[in-house]
Amino acid sequence: MNNNDEKCQLERRKAMKTIASLAAVAVAPVVIGRVNANEFLAGPPGKPDRPDRPDRPDGPPGGQSGETAEPAEGGDNPSADWLSGGTQAMTAGFPDDSIFTSAAACTVALTEERTEGPCYFDSVYREDISEGLSGLPMQLCFQLTDESCEPLAGYEIEVWHCNVEGVYSGDTSDASDTGRFNSSYCTGDAEDALASQWFRGIAVTDSSGRVNFKTCFPGWYSSRVIHIHFRVRTNNSDSVVSQFGFSDYFCQNICTTHEDYISRGEPDTYMNNDTVFDGPDETYMFRLQANSDGSLLAYKRLMISES
Repeated sequence: MNNNDEKCQLERRKAMKTIASLAAVAVAPVVIGRVNANEFLAGPPGKPDRPDRPDRPDGPPGGQSGETAEPAEGGDNPSADWLSGGTQAMTAGFPDDSIFTSAAACTVALTEERTEGPCYFDSVYREDISEGLSGLPMQLCFQLTDESCEPLAGYEIEVWHCNVEGVYSGDTSDASDTGRFNSSYCTGDAEDALASQWFRGIAVTDSSGRVNFKTCFPGWYSSRVIHIHFRVRTNNSDSVVSQFGFSDYFCQNICTTHEDYISRGEPDTYMNNDTVFDGPDETYMFRLQANSDGSLLAYKRLMISES
């Protein structure tokens, strides 16, 4: 990244802080090392799921009850280190639908709307959305159901998120829907971002209501927790537009130990002071699992009403 790009990045992050009216949290010292998958998915015994952060200005965290996340397993090789280098380093295949099966009856809450944000424009149909960028390789899997937990086929699920530097792609030359896309805010006017559509893609649900993407764990930008946007659409009409995040503890450790994220350090925002989420509600967090090759599996069941 040249000096001009760095300057754009700096100005963009300052603008984000002003827009969100939040003070940045000081970055903690980091220790270089490899991330142990099993340790940082579940967290050590007695460790809270998030680092200590002040409550939101408008009161203690709230949120509705929903799907309860179980402790993530370490996969076939619990002691494996996380991969780096992007999706080309991934060798694990996508898991079967059993990851979405709960021992209990259908208890998943309806997926609620969350803001689209200023960084959306429509993308293309593809499975690998990384465009060769580096990062912790991640399988991103959704299953779409109705209120009876019956799978819904033929729906479009679209996702978009930033790169490891907290920058969104911005090549809208082929986009038919640019929404409220704010190019300068989202890309920092970085030349590589403006020429790319990294970390954006669309897939159509199969007979199991399932879609899969290959991507990389996102980075962070000021005033927001690490998150992934998504929209569910059928017949050119939105069913839901929302976003999911990750546990604070997991984000903290990836950002302060993984070689592709360590240069930026600890995020400045966690669930309790995020501008979109209502606190550390597991309803809005991905379930996580370490694959046997050291890549990350992030998955979630989406429930919508067809009425």
